[in-house]
Amino acid sequence: MSRILLRSSFLILKEAAAKPVLPLRCSRVNRPICTSSALRSLTRYDETGISTDWKKKLTPEQYVVTREKGTEEPFSGIYLNHNEVGMYHCICCDTPLFSSEAKYDSGTGWPSFKEAHGAWEGDESHSNILRRPDNSLGSTGTEAICKHCDAHLGHVFEDGPDPTGQRFCINSRALNFKPRVK
Repeated sequence: MSRILLRSSFLILKEAAAKPVLPLRCSRVNRPICTSSALRSLTRYDETGISTDWKKKLTPEQYVVTREKGTEEPFSGIYLNHNEVGMYHCICCDTPLFSSEAKYDSGTGWPSFKEAHGAWEGDESHSNILRRPDNSLGSTGTEAICKHCDAHLGHVFEDGPDPTGQRFCINSRALNFKPRVK
């Protein structure tokens, strides 16, 4: 009886080894999907196939804020009192994030926005911002990250102005401003 079980196990294993196992593919870019969050995010894909060397692309201060989830000193950012009309983009990937029309003075020491660019009536599905739970501030909070490159931008709070009630508290070092072309 044991020989029959051993032989059938061998045949099953041999049959399984003969069939190639294909990795899962993302239909959008036809690249393997990694299921380990430490290896790759399931929501983002490097379209070029080449990983970016962020330390070469960014200043040391920008790198600490965007890639290591740092925070600039309050009242030190170049965009805190900035009032030009235009769009604030991600410093890492140049994705548009916030319109100057949504910017306001919250008095907190960081540039603040009442909504992300592309959001409409509370729906952020068309914006380039993702929210992620964050406990690094000593209490439960919400981190704001770039949907395209995972750059840490700042945090979102529920004490903003009407009509959204949101306050996107964003580091200047995570942003690049582009004035509106007339």
